[in-house]
Amino acid sequence: MAETLVSPGVLARESDQSFITQQPVTVGAAIIGPTVKGPVEIPTVVTSYSEYQSVFGTTFESGSDSYSYFTSIAAYNYFNNGGESLLVARVVTGSFTAATSSIIENEFTSESIELATLSKGALMNSDSTESSDGSLESGSLDNIRWEIVNSNTSSGTFDLLVRRGDDLTNNKTILETWTNLSLDPFASNYVAKVIGDYEYNYNSTKDQVEVSGSYPNASKYIRVKAVDYQTPRYFDNSGNAKDAYTGSIPTNQSGTFGAGEGNLFEGAGASFYNSTPTVANSQGIPSGSYSNMISLLSNTDDYKFNVLVTPGLYDSVQASQVTSIISNTQNRGDSIYVMDLVPYNSTVAAVTSQAASRDTSYAASYWPWAQVVDPDLGKNVWVPASTLIPGVFAFNDNVSAAWFAPAGINRGGLSTVIRAEQKLTQANRDTLYNGKVNPIATFPGTGVVVYGQKTLQTKASALDRVNVRRLLIELKSYISQVSQNLVFEQNSIATRNNFLSQVNPYLESVQQRQGLYAFKVVMDDTNNTADVIDRNQLVGQIYIQPTKTAEFIYLDFNILPTGATFPA
Repeated sequence: MAETLVSPGVLARESDQSFITQQPVTVGAAIIGPTVKGPVEIPTVVTSYSEYQSVFGTTFESGSDSYSYFTSIAAYNYFNNGGESLLVARVVTGSFTAATSSIIENEFTSESIELATLSKGALMNSDSTESSDGSLESGSLDNIRWEIVNSNTSSGTFDLLVRRGDDLTNNKTILETWTNLSLDPFASNYVAKVIGDYEYNYNSTKDQVEVSGSYPNASKYIRVKAVDYQTPRYFDNSGNAKDAYTGSIPTNQSGTFGAGEGNLFEGAGASFYNSTPTVANSQGIPSGSYSNMISLLSNTDDYKFNVLVTPGLYDSVQASQVTSIISNTQNRGDSIYVMDLVPYNSTVAAVTSQAASRDTSYAASYWPWAQVVDPDLGKNVWVPASTLIPGVFAFNDNVSAAWFAPAGINRGGLSTVIRAEQKLTQANRDTLYNGKVNPIATFPGTGVVVYGQKTLQTKASALDRVNVRRLLIELKSYISQVSQNLVFEQNSIATRNNFLSQVNPYLESVQQRQGLYAFKVVMDDTNNTADVIDRNQLVGQIYIQPTKTAEFIYLDFNILPTGATFPA
């Protein structure tokens, strides 16, 4: 079609303005901490609290009492306030291994398949004598057992049930059902191919998670460790099962798991809730146990999140680990770290003194501690503020957007909190806010509220506010995703226009949603000169004016004499 006129006439041209602006990939929160069960040092995403409970467990016993980790309480508050995805990096002390299956017998009374639990630790062992009702002495809510049903040598198939460890023969709790499985490695229903046989292990030397096996895990509970009696091409040319293989099919039976190693904490007792933590013992975990996951989550390619918490680490106690996290967060540039400065029973002076030692816009801290109802134990417990703030962020983002202040009565309410450790006065709040600590305030008729949104940046600028830092995180995340698609594309006007056509509408939408006063994006000949292009570079400059929040409201009441007129 002609695009210009040579002789007089009319030219109708099309300009498609209906492109739908691509939305940014959403990411959620991340938490590093101990859990009751689950993969060890393998960051795992869960999308609901029920999934968290299933994968990582909830309560455990120490001595004569029951406990939950801060990790669980943080997960509950996050999802209860609308959080969509949570990356959980479990830390442990000592060596942990998976539990493995008992022998799955066939007609040859030999081992056909070996199974292993994805979760690691002695808690996963259910290998105790089965009672007449099918109960296991070691069976629990947190471990599992298996059962083979519908074994069929004619078709060479069987079904595998994953059951909860505390169920009964007449009252089974079936967690997963895998049907029509086979031992034929060439078949689409090969047991390892259907269930999965990946084994994940963290390699501290390479600082990465290594994967062995051939098939990704579809099960949330088990993997196939080995298939000892395969039945390749189970049927002969006439379509009949080969006699040499029919005896390999596992018979109907049930079994348990054992040989898992690793206890939740070592030594006598542990420090929980509001008891005094030490470098060697916070929730039973030495601070050094966090180091691997702190290092691993610095990897921006594999692990995406916009807020990180580590409830159980305190800057005044585990300063080395906190320093590493802050450094990683600054280098990532795509998240904010909500940190706890001090343990329970600290003073305002101690909190502000600790905050003064940190200077970064990529971290924020809140105080004091709060008392909540443990959702799984049903009792009141004291928790540090970092267990609550990801839930506040999630609620804020659901009702408004990341660039709104996650604070105040409208978006900073802490509905699950019974009371704050200390009822702050106006003077207390002033001291804390001047010291870069966000107060958790208590107001009559309103309850407990997050009443501040400062980062730990010392110098006054737009980035000393949480909403601006989170705005930058949001913008950088989206624009980086757009830019990633331009790498290795032609360095031409068309490529620049492609970038601008996606970024400008997005920033306009942020402006319309009160995130920006104004913005300007420059990617043209002025910053992409011939010299820049010859160096294989594409330069874009984004200028923004972040919207400020009204934190200090002054109301002047003027008393006028009778008969005075009010100004128009």
